[in-house]
Amino acid sequence: MDMTTKYLGMSLVNPLVAGSSPMTADLDMVKRLEDAGASAVVMHSLFEEQIRRDGRSSVYYREMYADAYMEEPGLMPAAEEFLLGPDEYLEHIRRIRQAVKIPVIASINGITAGGWAEYAKSIVQAGAHAIELNAYRLATDLTITGNQLEDDTIAAIKSVRLQVSIPMAVKLCPFYSSLPNFALKLANLGIQGLVLFNRFYQPDIDPETRAVLPRVTISDSTELLLRLRWIAILDGRLDVDLACSGGVHTHLDVIKAIMAGANVTQMVSVLLKHGPKHLTRIRTDLEQWLEAHDFPSIGKLHRSMRAFEGVDPQARERANYMRVLQSWHYNESTQYSTETKFAR
Repeated sequence: MDMTTKYLGMSLVNPLVAGSSPMTADLDMVKRLEDAGASAVVMHSLFEEQIRRDGRSSVYYREMYADAYMEEPGLMPAAEEFLLGPDEYLEHIRRIRQAVKIPVIASINGITAGGWAEYAKSIVQAGAHAIELNAYRLATDLTITGNQLEDDTIAAIKSVRLQVSIPMAVKLCPFYSSLPNFALKLANLGIQGLVLFNRFYQPDIDPETRAVLPRVTISDSTELLLRLRWIAILDGRLDVDLACSGGVHTHLDVIKAIMAGANVTQMVSVLLKHGPKHLTRIRTDLEQWLEAHDFPSIGKLHRSMRAFEGVDPQARERANYMRVLQSWHYNESTQYSTETKFAR
């Protein structure tokens, strides 16, 4: 069974990528992920704020960084709270490269255009095969428009793109007023891949202590639907590879994502829950499904959900929307059910 796929200019043995998570901060865990069948690993994110605090950016940007936290000196996590510092991160890339044969994708979480982007050069020198830029930003300023937020993100991504020649992907959140247009702007920068999507971790409140509590909730397969929609909308319309991240827990989730147009799937929550060995089960189940359904390769499965080839995506979305609303029926036992099959 041919499980190979292409992603960011690299030939991967299968579409099962270990996504960015604390697991990749442990060298032994990375080895176990490779042994279980991961075709590549995405390292956990190093934050723009860490790089600035480490003094790797210009004096101007270090001062700007300091001003941002002046009123809340305890807001920024202490250095020891991060898994790895900037220098340790680079050394970890080197160690992983020596220990495993699968590609290593570094990850930077940044939102502004600044001197910190020069750190990307060091990532290349450390041996990373590619970079994933995590554009995680929540709009909180009443005076900043959506266009300004997009321009800021574009500037940040461009500042990194100018520093490196290795492949680069951007990990996005779904909350853009026109995600296809923004994706087109990224493609025009020379980005080779898009990762859909980032997950927003929403804090909770402790009523007794009036403290903000960070909450980490793992995903489940229901989160896959949002990814499938946007992968299907973007697939074939941009000269970029697509990675599905979020809600990939089973071999059927992988199959759906590949059918919709994803080149690879990134898994995190399912591995945190079940451990690296679970990758072996997913890979085996995937191979068995492909064989049972007469698919000789992943390539034949890729983009196989093209029943509406040439149909205007907006019209397709409206049609699905109307079909969903018409599919729910009331019965005497007050139960609601639907058996409608939706178009891609």
